[in-house]
Amino acid sequence: MNLIKKQTVPLSSVLDELLKPDWFGGFQDFEKNIPSVNIIEAETNFLIELAVPGMKKENFDIEIDSNILTVSAEISNENEGNNFKGNYTRKEFDFSSFRRSFTLPNTVNTEKINATYQDGVLVISLFKKEEALPKPKRLIEIN
Repeated sequence: MNLIKKQTVPLSSVLDELLKPDWFGGFQDFEKNIPSVNIIEAETNFLIELAVPGMKKENFDIEIDSNILTVSAEISNENEGNNFKGNYTRKEFDFSSFRRSFTLPNTVNTEKINATYQDGVLVISLFKKEEALPKPKRLIEIN
């Protein structure tokens, strides 16, 4: 007699698979709408890079309030001039938006922030305050 180990699948994973909203391959995963972020600290500044391909710089809103930097974007891909007279069997590119917030350290000069958007990457430069910059090495004279 051969012994075969019975493989058990927890009920919760079966239910998760059955109740998934992607039965027909059309519902989007909302977590994918949040752009990936890189945060880089350099000697004089911080850089926040957001991967947001397919947008225009006019789509973004960057706000700062009480040391909280909020980046949001909203884009609608509706084409009002579209003369298509058929029925859609699947339509996935209607509307997308996101909102990300970052708490800034006290070392950031909130008056000196700039942003650029190029090749699908939004880069926000946050410059450090003068007192937070590293001081050059100095020689102390002995009296």
